[in-house]
Amino acid sequence: MNKKYIRITIALVFGILSTQYPVPNANADKYDSQIQALQREIDQFQAEASKLKDQARTLEREVAQLDSERQIIQGQIDLSQLKYDKLQMDIEATKKKLSDAREALGDTIADIYVDSDISSIEMLASSKSVSDFVDKSSYQSAIADELRKTTEEIKTLKSDLEKQQTDVKRILAEQELAKNELIKKTNDRQSILDQTRGQESTYNNLVADREKKQGELHRQQQAEIEAAIRRAGGGIGPILIGDSSKGGYPWEAGCWLDSNAWSYGGVNGNGTDPLGYGCRQCVSYTAFKVGQRTGNYPRYWGNANMWPSSARAAGYQTGSAPRANSVGVIMTGQYGHTVWVDSVNGDGTLTISQYNYYNAGGPGWGNYSKMRVPASTYNVFIYF
Repeated sequence: MNKKYIRITIALVFGILSTQYPVPNANADKYDSQIQALQREIDQFQAEASKLKDQARTLEREVAQLDSERQIIQGQIDLSQLKYDKLQMDIEATKKKLSDAREALGDTIADIYVDSDISSIEMLASSKSVSDFVDKSSYQSAIADELRKTTEEIKTLKSDLEKQQTDVKRILAEQELAKNELIKKTNDRQSILDQTRGQESTYNNLVADREKKQGELHRQQQAEIEAAIRRAGGGIGPILIGDSSKGGYPWEAGCWLDSNAWSYGGVNGNGTDPLGYGCRQCVSYTAFKVGQRTGNYPRYWGNANMWPSSARAAGYQTGSAPRANSVGVIMTGQYGHTVWVDSVNGDGTLTISQYNYYNAGGPGWGNYSKMRVPASTYNVFIYF
């Protein structure tokens, strides 16, 4: 309702009342205070309604943006699939060329063998001159060498094509992971939008409840990480090592985590890094380190305990033996935990770097730390 209209209506009502029934000044002051209180409530309701509209619009924009990103990735998937299919066709054609070249080489060598089934003296005797004899021998050798060279070139081409196909297959798998994660995020936000359209309190309660639950899960996860280190080290905790460069991680500025380990700000303003992970989370850091080493930045691989299966789907190998420049994964807990293995030490420990180990490298969540821990702390290693 229009504020001005409310004020005029209330003023008219009291004007009429004051004309017909004289009211003491004390009562007038009482009514004035009640009117002011009522107006404050109306202003508050209008502010809440406006806030709810903004929240709904924000969610709608997020849903639209995520849907747009999903369509872009789907286009990339279609393009990658076409590249993969073309490479498969090229590989088959190359296999046919290789087979034909091998057959030609076999036939030529057989022909040379037959032609060479006479002694050099007999070939020389049948030749018109010494130069004719040399020409015959050189021709046989040149034909065999040329076919061998052709065969090797075709084999190299086939190997190159197969490597390209492996790379495209990995990209295709990662694009599928990205698409599935975007679909999940879109569905989550659409669900909240549907539940809270026009209901600010419901929206706020859902958000608060979600953040509280995440905080509880993160605390449980931290306990799992600490227990894994103690088990592996016979009760000995990690040894902290300083590193002012923070592993080169580029997405810390403007990002912060609250007491529930929820990421805010970041390069996109919505708590995520450019790869789709929460900024200053463990997987954000390890994804950066993988990209720094390989040039390929894993996108949307999910929570830490989802990384081994995502990595295998993307064509990377996993195992139980630690290696330098690998990702170590603790699989237990709601989320698991990932670290970057900087080195494997001779005493059975690993030097690792990570983000989001509680109270390490700074107070609370979301800080960088570097540690020396027992190698058996981690269940799986992903190799790059």
